Amino acid sequence: MPHDSSETYTRAIKDLAADDRPREKALQHGFQSLSTAELLAILVGSGTRGESVVDLCQRILNSCGNQLNNIAKLTVKDLTKQFKGIGTVRAITILAALELGRRYHSEKIPQRPQIISSASVYNYIKMDLIHLPYEEFWLLTLDRAKHVTAKIKISTGGTHTTTADPKIILKTAIDHLADGIIVVHNHPSGNTTPSSDDDSITSQLRQSCKVIGIEMVDHVIVGERGYYSYVDEGRL
Repeated sequence: MPHDSSETYTRAIKDLAADDRPREKALQHGFQSLSTAELLAILVGSGTRGESVVDLCQRILNSCGNQLNNIAKLTVKDLTKQFKGIGTVRAITILAALELGRRYHSEKIPQRPQIISSASVYNYIKMDLIHLPYEEFWLLTLDRAKHVTAKIKISTGGTHTTTADPKIILKTAIDHLADGIIVVHNHPSGNTTPSSDDDSITSQLRQSCKVIGIEMVDHVIVGERGYYSYVDEGRL
């Protein structure tokens, strides 16, 4: 079991003045508002007798030329030997966080699909729906450029219908900060002609979206061999 001499440290984050607490500052203003020393302080947790955790982390940074890259070159043994207040557990935590940062930076950001037509909606979601023997109702949230930001299943129903509550759909869209939405559901029979219920929910969503400033881009009904688009049919 790694040993960490944290029991000798007395000035934890909770002991700092309210304005100096990195966790509270992050919650109120976001992580980007924190200095590098404050971010490290969240990992370390507490300082030494007479030295706050933020000051301890600033001391580590100063000794490494204020470069995280230089800290990442150190070993656990280096950190514990060079800096009073850093035990084995804290050293492991710091180096693990830096490795996570390195991996994050090296990752390729996945390209979000862009909806340019009803056909692109169908091709994007059909494999989620065409094999089902029952109806499901899905929501696609979009940004201003009509990139898909989220794909959410709203409800599951029977072989002929599914219940989709407009309030839940709109709350989900708002929670995802959507600029636009597309709703999609399947008809297991393969007949993609809208039902009266389909028309009703489309009308309700269209009116509600106008009120809250979210664009209702389309309502697409998916079948095994094709689809129906309210926009393409001039009904939205």
